[in-house]
Amino acid sequence: MKINLLLFISSANDPDEHAALIKTFESTFRPVQGDIIDDPGFHPGFHNGYEVVKVTINYASDECWVSLAPLAIENEEIKIETYLKKLADNGWHEITKEELQSTN
Repeated sequence: MKINLLLFISSANDPDEHAALIKTFESTFRPVQGDIIDDPGFHPGFHNGYEVVKVTINYASDECWVSLAPLAIENEEIKIETYLKKLADNGWHEITKEELQSTN
């Protein structure tokens, strides 16, 4: 099954700085609400993983959309741009409108 992880990040210090990201992979199992997802792109200064808050399954397309708890970066030790680069370096990319609309 194709698993699509969705992550929303914003800056608590600048409300105009935000991003919606996605990482897709194949897996034989799927997360459920309450699971904690770990990924090498996540910054250890904030936490060790994100909680799964919503799972949407489309059996017709063999896809699973997994919404992770949003993150508001308020720590001055790291800028949102730095965190976004770390995520991009580990396979995450900003989600397109088409990708976002296909979750409905």
